[in-house]
Amino acid sequence: MIALITGASSGIGEELAKKLAEKGFNLILTARRKDRLRQLKEKILETCDVKIKLLSFDLSRKDHCLMLYEHVKNLNIDILINNAGFGLFGRFGETGLDRELEMIDVNIKAVHILTKLFLRDFCGRNYGYILNVSSVAGFMAGPLMATYYASKNYVLQLTRAISQELSHDRINVYVGALCPGPVNTEFNKVAGAEFAVGGAAASDIAEYALEEMFKRKTVIIPKAEIKALAMLAKTVPSKLMLWGTYFAQTARRGDPSEISDGKNI
Repeated sequence: MIALITGASSGIGEELAKKLAEKGFNLILTARRKDRLRQLKEKILETCDVKIKLLSFDLSRKDHCLMLYEHVKNLNIDILINNAGFGLFGRFGETGLDRELEMIDVNIKAVHILTKLFLRDFCGRNYGYILNVSSVAGFMAGPLMATYYASKNYVLQLTRAISQELSHDRINVYVGALCPGPVNTEFNKVAGAEFAVGGAAASDIAEYALEEMFKRKTVIIPKAEIKALAMLAKTVPSKLMLWGTYFAQTARRGDPSEISDGKNI
C-alpha cells in the first residue's frame, strides 16, 4: 500500500505521513523543502518499517504538477493526499498580487490537476482514495483573507461534486475533503498572521482525518465547535456571517498593515 502526500514537510502533512507509516503504508512525500523531508523520513524510519520516497517539486508550477504525476503514475498509489497550500493575511487591495497568484496555483490549480490525473487512474481500476485538504474557511467568505477563503471554497465544492459523480456511477473510488479550523502549524507564520484563537494539534487532526477517510466520509470536519461553525455558515444571514468573520480575523496579535503586502513571507 502506497500513499502520496503533497506538502508533507510540516503541519498536517507531516502528521498524516507519520500516521500512515504507523499503519504500514509506504510513502511518497513531496514538498519544496527536501531537507525537511529528509528529517521527517529519518524520524519515521526510527519506529516504522516502511519504504519512503522523497520528491521535491514546486506545485505552483503546472509543469511540476505534471512531472510529479509522470514520476509516480506507474507505482500503483493507493492514496493521494493533496495537502500543499498556504494563506495570506491582509486587505485584498493591499496584498501582493504575485503572492496571491502563487497561492491560487498551489491551493487550486495543483489540487485540480493532481485530483483529475489520479482520479482517472483510480477509476480505471475501481479503487483508490483522494483526500483534499480544504478548511472550515471553505464554507464562507473571508474578509482579510479573501483569496485564501475563496481557494478553499473551490477545493471543498470541487471535491463534493466529484464525490457525487462517483456515487451516482457506483465507482468504488473515494474523494473527500478535510476541513479543519485553526491548527497549530506553520500556517500562521506563512500567512503573516497570528490569530488569538487557539489551534488544534496537527496530530489529532491527522488521526481523525484518516479515521473518517477510511469510513468514506465526504466532508471531514474535526472538532465539535468547528462543525458548529460550518453549520452557522449555512444558516446565518450572509451579511451577519461576513461581519462576524471580519471581526474574528481582526482578533489577532499584531497590526494587519505590517504584513498586508506579504513581503515577510
